[in-house]
Amino acid sequence: MWKLAWKFIKYDRAKSVGIITAIVISIFLIGQQVGLLLFLMGLMGNLVGNANVNEKDIWVIESQTANANTLNKIDQRYVQQLKSIPGVAQTYGVVIASGEARFLDGNTAGVTVIGSDAPQFVIGPNASRISEGSVNDLNLPEAVSAEFYNAKSWNTDLYLNKPIEINGKSAQIKVITKKAQAFGGNYMYTNTANARFFGNVPAYQISLISLKLNDAAAKETVIAQINQLYPNLRAWDAKKLQNSTVKEILVSSNMGMSFGTLVVFAMISGFFIIGLTLYSSALDRVKDYGTLKAIGANNKYVNKLLIMQAFMYAIIGFSIAFLLLFGFAQGVKNSGLNINFSVGFVSFLLGITLFISVGGSLFAVRKISKLEPASVF
Repeated sequence: MWKLAWKFIKYDRAKSVGIITAIVISIFLIGQQVGLLLFLMGLMGNLVGNANVNEKDIWVIESQTANANTLNKIDQRYVQQLKSIPGVAQTYGVVIASGEARFLDGNTAGVTVIGSDAPQFVIGPNASRISEGSVNDLNLPEAVSAEFYNAKSWNTDLYLNKPIEINGKSAQIKVITKKAQAFGGNYMYTNTANARFFGNVPAYQISLISLKLNDAAAKETVIAQINQLYPNLRAWDAKKLQNSTVKEILVSSNMGMSFGTLVVFAMISGFFIIGLTLYSSALDRVKDYGTLKAIGANNKYVNKLLIMQAFMYAIIGFSIAFLLLFGFAQGVKNSGLNINFSVGFVSFLLGITLFISVGGSLFAVRKISKLEPASVF
């Protein structure tokens, strides 16, 4: 049956090319938009993504926000107070401050200075995001990190030991990070003392507290206890805070609706274009299908033949679209736009391809199922 289906595809090459082209365009557009959205979602939650977070870590922030990118300051004394909670092994304060970086060539850029202390550096950057330098160098006076992919948008060169200014104060780049970008901002990592210095943050204020738990501690129990004892604070599972941050930004910016609409319309247009083209192709070959029925082929066999053609179109179209997507990803990779072809992402695209191709073939299946062999002679 595979050979027969392939012969049907080769016979009407013009329509076959049209069907495959429609699949390629639809899947490329869907893959491009979904890949870009996933990349942006990663940036939205990168404050957590860049951090040295363990499974049982808890982050404590002020209670008025569910977005890790818009934190208000809280009292430094909570760092010590939270140590008394049963199950808490250690607490670490984190300082986050806004600033303006000025480079030797006169260019400026808005930055977010993020500080946590050695040797843990709980807020990051984690080892996988460090391209050059050592994270321990961030403990040096006036030391900060800089993101490799920001060099182009800042129109400047970034290298180790490069002197810069942050809020008019002398600083020096000691670490180059890679893939540690921020959504709508620029992260510079350092220790808490440097972050206070650059951001003019008082000694009695911090931005969040990271809690390490004992092995026997139940994370949800500790979270509930903190939320009950400190109504002006809110304890989060770090990963849940990351997800909440992404959700808040998607909803407030309508970005999810925008990308979702593009994907849905690409699916709908692909479904009907492919379906109608397959329907037209089946009508052109109606005598052949009628002949198959006349010589003994039942509806099940003919339907399988049509669906098999749609499946082959889907595989060919998906293969071409995937190659184009891979080429697109390689083309934008150097600018810092990293599209991750995970198993889930590729499976999603393949599923959409099969849906619009095989689903679209049902127009032709319904028509040919009603075909009487005698009507074509």
